[in-house]
Amino acid sequence: MNIFMVILVAVFMVGFFMISSPSQRVTEQETEYAINQSDMRTIAQCASAKHNAQIKGTDFRDVCVEQNNIDSRFICLNASMRVTSCEILRNRRPEYSYIVTATGAIPDDSYNDMLEILEKYFPDAGTFGIFMDGKIMVGGLSGARIVPDAIIDEMELKNGQLVYFTQYEIPDEETVFTAPVQTDVVCPIGTIKTYRFGRWQCVGYNTKTDCGGDMIWDSELLTCVADETKKPLCAEQQTAVLVDSVWECVNPFPEKVCPAGMIARLNYTTLEWECVVDPNETTATKKCETVTQGVIFGPVGTTARVPSTSCTDCEKMIINPDTCATACVPDPSKINDPACYSASESCSGASRGFYFGFPTYSYAANVEAVAGHTIPLDAMHSQNRMFNCLDCGDGEIDSEKSVPPYISVCK
Repeated sequence: MNIFMVILVAVFMVGFFMISSPSQRVTEQETEYAINQSDMRTIAQCASAKHNAQIKGTDFRDVCVEQNNIDSRFICLNASMRVTSCEILRNRRPEYSYIVTATGAIPDDSYNDMLEILEKYFPDAGTFGIFMDGKIMVGGLSGARIVPDAIIDEMELKNGQLVYFTQYEIPDEETVFTAPVQTDVVCPIGTIKTYRFGRWQCVGYNTKTDCGGDMIWDSELLTCVADETKKPLCAEQQTAVLVDSVWECVNPFPEKVCPAGMIARLNYTTLEWECVVDPNETTATKKCETVTQGVIFGPVGTTARVPSTSCTDCEKMIINPDTCATACVPDPSKINDPACYSASESCSGASRGFYFGFPTYSYAANVEAVAGHTIPLDAMHSQNRMFNCLDCGDGEIDSEKSVPPYISVCK
């Protein structure tokens, strides 16, 4: 009986030693650590994939997104660090634009494992880490990243969430121009095929453009600009002004005597002084006491005439009642004025159409008549801020894309 009890006790002790041995506990701990590391890596990789898809404009769909409550958004802030629309309004972008991706909160005891995953697999992310008290704790030696309060409120971030945010710039909408289908042109030796005046042509190498008058060709701007070397030395009380592409000395002091309530103004079309109503004596009925002049458009390097406003003879000035800023827009009533459209030939028929030489897209943004239409700023269309005639040759004017007399596009 004693021998049987001794054997039973020995078997029990051996089993207890094997179950509770240190080597067995180490194996269990290593297995648990590997499983937790795998779970944290899966969450981080899923959040990174969702974030990168948002940047590329694609949709990442995986079961891990729903399992880990991953949310990715575009968030934009104004100068006051408040959430605003992520759109370009009146040619103004938001001050800050971010792509923010957040997961559900991970357990407290998994923070170290997650930081190890970020340091090992995402060392260059910089803004990918665990949200904690208004900051993002990232892996490695990098310091914590502060998250703006507006983003925290918008995303409703909580401690323990894995957050990934990237600052980006809202891109401009691309303008696509389609050239009419033309037959292929085979150019002889010494010439090159160039698309000019609505069709393919063969032109010689290194050809110079004759601008005429006191103008010179600018190879960078691809347009004629004033030749400053031909600018004359005028008398003491005169100023050099570019009139019809030719430098002329103009006396800025009028000799014309005007009646009361009127002042003398130089008409740059006829170079004669004329009496106009004195704006200083007229009763102002505008909402704005002071106005801010818009930009005076013109090629770089030219000497432009600067009258009382920056508008040309083919334009009229408008005032924004909210900002009191002025801008120049085309005036269709001046289309028959020789100073606006000086060509002698008629601009009528199916292959011809009037258009205005818009200088920039920001200029065209002030014109309500062309809102929602594509403004062509190419070699076929002049940017001279005057009314021009587009000749499509054997083609026709595209009535769907054209908005006479502002826009004319050939089919």
